[in-house]
Amino acid sequence: MKKLLLTVSIATLCLFQAEAQKIKGSDTMLPLSQKAAENFMKANPNATLIVTGGGSGVGISALMDGSTDLAQASRRIKFDELQKLQDAGKTTKEVIAAYDALAVVVNPSNKVSNLTREQLEGIFTGKIKNWKEVGGDDLKIIPYSRETSSGTYEFFKEFVLKNKNYMNGIMSMPATGAIIQSISQTKGAIGYVGMAYLNKDVKAVHVSYDKGKTYVEPTVANAKNESYPIVRALYYYYEVKSAAKVKAFIDYILSAEGQKIVADIGFVTVK
Repeated sequence: MKKLLLTVSIATLCLFQAEAQKIKGSDTMLPLSQKAAENFMKANPNATLIVTGGGSGVGISALMDGSTDLAQASRRIKFDELQKLQDAGKTTKEVIAAYDALAVVVNPSNKVSNLTREQLEGIFTGKIKNWKEVGGDDLKIIPYSRETSSGTYEFFKEFVLKNKNYMNGIMSMPATGAIIQSISQTKGAIGYVGMAYLNKDVKAVHVSYDKGKTYVEPTVANAKNESYPIVRALYYYYEVKSAAKVKAFIDYILSAEGQKIVADIGFVTVK
């Protein structure tokens, strides 16, 4: 009898795992996907969603090898990634779930509040090494970056550094939370995070993209009116053949209730 019960339990577990929907990728999108999944499962008790981070590249790789149903990404899928998917006979669908203002953050004790794009480029490429060079104290600059699999890493390199390489030996962190923690504990530190991660432990810098004429704070309002310059889309990608499986969750994210979560988390809604 025990053997029969064990067999039934294993079969039930396998069925449960087969039905679970997996969402993987962007660390930036983790708070959004986790909260949306939590609310979605409350409304749909039979649904099981498993949400994990790891970076946009990790999520897209998981989509390639079939180990996730939805890849969450804070950057657009690359041409070579699309090519690999196509070579494997997979057609993908892109959904913009939200928009995010990427915030540059420093330790709260840092008196520097304004930086131009050119100064940020100098800092993260290693040309500017001391805060006194940008109006701060005589203190060594310690830049923090996300790791290379991160969509945020790639977006910042493209949009802020104009595709110049990060400095050699830059402090590379596996997750956004680790950047926040490190900067909060290090006086000379600087890094970049999705706006949803901003808190009292770090100070967001006002950024100028017009060589210092105007400096704009990263806020939802400034991202919406397009006055803040560092804004990007946040994406979900899935295989077309998995459309039926992911449709309910995608519809939920794009619904009024889902977009309220987007706003509550600190991102900018798509509607």
